[in-house]
Amino acid sequence: MMGVGKSAVGRELAARTGREFLDTDQMLQNRLGRPIAQLFQVYGEVAFRDHENSLLRSLEPGPSILSTGGGIVIRPENWGELRRLGIVLYLKAGAEEIIQRLTMSKKRRPLLEVEDWRERLRLLLEEREPFYRQADLVVELGGEGIDEAAERVFRAFSGAGSEAQE
Repeated sequence: MMGVGKSAVGRELAARTGREFLDTDQMLQNRLGRPIAQLFQVYGEVAFRDHENSLLRSLEPGPSILSTGGGIVIRPENWGELRRLGIVLYLKAGAEEIIQRLTMSKKRRPLLEVEDWRERLRLLLEEREPFYRQADLVVELGGEGIDEAAERVFRAFSGAGSEAQE
């Protein structure tokens, strides 16, 4: 889910494991030449999701940590692509923890550009939870920092063996 710390934890995990860190949002920004908020504004969510799927299909499995946008899971065809690339992890945090993180963040979240963004976030999390639960691994966060979260993710993958995917 947006604001859970996927990119920060992914970067830390990549540094610990010596793997390449990839971020689909960053890759889409580079590919399309605009920040994510502008991509949503210019193309709309449906077209943005099409671009996400195209990007996933273009990736090859390898020793990397991949952080994705929180909505990538809502398209069933993306699940095959994610699993093709490696083990899929759901970095889980409760709505109140995510709201606290987003309140401190300066990053714009296109789907939360509404008057009651906190309620919108709660609804999105509730809608997406069944999709997120399809992940191979779930690591529940409880307010810990990036280093501790990365350590918990590392231990989860160590128990699962194989290639890491976030």
